[in-house]
Amino acid sequence: MRYTGAPERRAELERLVTADGYIASADVAHRLGVSEMTVRRDLRLLEEEGVLRRVAGGATVAAPGLPFERRDAVGAAQKRAIAGLAAAEAAGADVVALDAGTTVAAVAPLLHGSTIVTHSLPVIESLSRDAAPQLIAAGGHYQPDTRAFAGPLAEETLRGVRCDVALLSATAVGLDGLWGTNVLDAAIKRVLAAQSDRVVLLADADKLERTSAVRIAALDIVDTLITDARAHPDTVARFAAAGIDVRIAG
Repeated sequence: MRYTGAPERRAELERLVTADGYIASADVAHRLGVSEMTVRRDLRLLEEEGVLRRVAGGATVAAPGLPFERRDAVGAAQKRAIAGLAAAEAAGADVVALDAGTTVAAVAPLLHGSTIVTHSLPVIESLSRDAAPQLIAAGGHYQPDTRAFAGPLAEETLRGVRCDVALLSATAVGLDGLWGTNVLDAAIKRVLAAQSDRVVLLADADKLERTSAVRIAALDIVDTLITDARAHPDTVARFAAAGIDVRIAG
């Protein structure tokens, strides 16, 4: 879709950066049908308004802690469908690792009888309300943008646990791998994948068409990809051809 009107275009930029925590100038220029110069000008004006913060290659949200809550309301129906299918994939596993992310957090209340391993504060808060939570929580350096703990202390804790399955998230997913916005969080995802017998990636259809700044890992760490029914058949076919078991939720 081409966004030729400046107010409409900037509103869409604000929506995208709020939803994902990061946008790449080249990516959104292509998606909005405008030049990168136009996008950079829009980002500069939005930064002056306090909406976002410009970084190399794009922009991130301006206010720490805000993205997670606002991301939770974006694509709610798709997230519920993906979370439900992810819970079914993890059913029966003794130990399940849950990454930081709004869709992954939605899986936590749906898992019963499994020990949950996580560094995600929303997951910890959700499970702590259970009368007898089966929970292993990794603490460390708190990351407001992901509402999760990371860093060497968290990594050391997670390396001491073996999991049957890990449910991971990413900002962007392509044949070139998994991508995010936070270096410390990316390191945690790699540890969770290494400590798990199986990795299930939760990514709505929008994330299959995006790029992001921080490389998490190659696609070969993923066994199963769960996305939603909006995913283009050609995109699904490419992931399947790469050896990924693709499941469609909804």
